[in-house]
Amino acid sequence: MYRYQEKSLAQKLEILYQRNLYLYAINLAQKAGADKLQQNIIFRKYGDYLYQKGDYDTAMQQYLRAIDNTEPSQVIRRFLDTQRIHNLIDYLEELHEHDKATADHTTLLLNCYAKLKDTGKLDAFIRAPGLLKFDLETAITMCRQGGYYEQAAYLATKHGENELVIDILVEDSKKYAEALQYIWRLPPASAYPVLMKYARSLIEHCPQETTKLFIDYYTGQYAPKKDVPAVAEVQAQTGGGIVQNLSALWTLPFMNRSSAAPSPPSGEGAPVLVDHQPSAEDGDHAAPAYTVPRPRTAFSAFLADPAEFIVFLEALIGQENLSPQDRSEVSTTLFEMYLDAANRASNHAEKEQWQLKATSLIAEQRHTASESDAPIDTSNVLLLSSLSKFPTGTTLVREKASLYPDIFRSFTSAKDTSGAISALRKYGPQDLSLYPLALAYFSSSALVLAEPGVREELQTVLRKIDQERLMAPLQVVKVLSQGGAVTMGMVKNYLADNIARERKEILANRRLIDSYRTETAAKRTELDDLGSKPVVFQARRCSSCSRNLTLPTVHFMCKHSFHQECLNKPGIGTDEDDQGECPLCKPGNDTIKAIRRQQVESMDQHDLFKAALARSSDRFGTVSEFFGRGVMGSVPVGE
Repeated sequence: MYRYQEKSLAQKLEILYQRNLYLYAINLAQKAGADKLQQNIIFRKYGDYLYQKGDYDTAMQQYLRAIDNTEPSQVIRRFLDTQRIHNLIDYLEELHEHDKATADHTTLLLNCYAKLKDTGKLDAFIRAPGLLKFDLETAITMCRQGGYYEQAAYLATKHGENELVIDILVEDSKKYAEALQYIWRLPPASAYPVLMKYARSLIEHCPQETTKLFIDYYTGQYAPKKDVPAVAEVQAQTGGGIVQNLSALWTLPFMNRSSAAPSPPSGEGAPVLVDHQPSAEDGDHAAPAYTVPRPRTAFSAFLADPAEFIVFLEALIGQENLSPQDRSEVSTTLFEMYLDAANRASNHAEKEQWQLKATSLIAEQRHTASESDAPIDTSNVLLLSSLSKFPTGTTLVREKASLYPDIFRSFTSAKDTSGAISALRKYGPQDLSLYPLALAYFSSSALVLAEPGVREELQTVLRKIDQERLMAPLQVVKVLSQGGAVTMGMVKNYLADNIARERKEILANRRLIDSYRTETAAKRTELDDLGSKPVVFQARRCSSCSRNLTLPTVHFMCKHSFHQECLNKPGIGTDEDDQGECPLCKPGNDTIKAIRRQQVESMDQHDLFKAALARSSDRFGTVSEFFGRGVMGSVPVGE
């Protein structure tokens, strides 16, 4: 008698496993209502069986069905052979679909695409709709390593990695025009860091457009572009393809992400906040406000392109809202670039053009109120002009500071006689000290004296020195004799005029001395007569009212006579008041007494004499004047 006992599901499955009846095992498990985990185990065992038989495609189908409970590494190791790479791709793609893929799985899948050069599958993988199913950084890195730069740029663009997009376009794809267009569509806070990072490469390959972008940003006029451009240069660089996908992404909302981007530095000065008004081409989008960076932060970007640097600086120098410090830095740098361009000029006309610009730049500050208001510091102008061998700059600075002797010496030290003559004619009337300098230079050597116009100018200098009494004749003769080039015939007229004038002065002085002696003798005789001889008063009319004199009458020794009532002084002329003064002579006498009193008081004030002597151009005349005042003598007894 037989007894039949039904085995458990696990026992039934084990029996089917031993006989390799995996299809029956799957059907049995499904009919028995086995859970998903139990079914996946059967699928995996069936896949192992098929793999051992060499049926790799069917085996992969079973592995895919058991993907939720299978360790991916167990399957991946079996399909690493090149001949089974398609099965490996299927498995890795399924891992990404089930969100079970790691960065290593993404790397392996992209490597498989690269090995097969299957660009279509690669594009489909990275442009799959929905949520991101792989590690973004890993995918971009593998695309760049495999040479799929357009795909890498697409991924970075789609997910808002702005700096990474520019890095791919510039460093890998060498699509500089496209990178510039991408930057121009970023918000200001996001555009500034990438612009500064790749500025040199962009200026090297797209100089004009990059300079325009710099000008817009640093003048506060930057506004992100919203339209999709059809730039011929961009299309020529890319040749179509994935760039069309990038252009389509330029207007997506994520392009406005700027919260994570750092703000541009504003330097040490106060930042300038610019609220740019939207233009007609901006449409309905208002340009955002942003902080304009200091101009000097862009200087290093233009080191390799001086021509565009000048364009950038010229645009900035016209801004009215520049701070004094920024204006000084921009003006100084622009002046230096003008001089550098002049030195690199290929012909004389071009060099003169750059030098004319440099001259106009520093000539603008000649009319400033003070040195502190000048955009370019004087020391910087002198230094840069000296280094660049630009004498005009040095001359303008010295002219502003009224350093005319230094200007003249700069020409004489360079043996530029024609320049020295021009400087003398221009600045001589303003600074007479140039004429003695010119006299010494013109007579310094025979070579200088032989140059055109020097002999005539020497005569002009001698006449000016003689007219303004800048030098004594002996000093002029001493200076002329030091060079040994001037002959007596050249200075004959000068010496003759001086001798004749001196003789006339001597004769005039002698006549004046004789008149003073005669007048002094007459005064002394008059004084003696007043003290020793009687005085006869013959006046018949009052010196005050011009009426006939009637008693009582008052007579003064100065021969003036008055009615006593006209003097308005009762008792005058009597014994009680015999010290009265003539009212007509009293003002003059008081003035003389005051002068004399001042002379006596100043006899001990030696500092006054020294100061007058230091200020005087004719010291001998000053000494004579003080002698005449009696300052050099002793105080008479009784004064």
